[in-house]
Amino acid sequence: MQTKLTLRVDERLIERAKSFAKKRGKSVSQIVADYFVVLDPAPTVQATELTPIVRSLKGALRGAEVDVEDHHRHLEERYL
Repeated sequence: MQTKLTLRVDERLIERAKSFAKKRGKSVSQIVADYFVVLDPAPTVQATELTPIVRSLKGALRGAEVDVEDHHRHLEERYL
């Protein structure tokens, strides 16, 4: 359910907020709502319920010293 919220903000800040929102193709209300979500994100189903495959892989590389170059080398060996 959406409800109305009234904020008292300096006029210059309102203009900046409108410009910011326009550049991103959103309303000021959506920008404010997005910010509130960032402040206190609700837990997501994905974060709490892992599939069995993901659960089995979780932590598999803990402590491993793997970097981007290792990944590139693996891809080259596999596909080239």
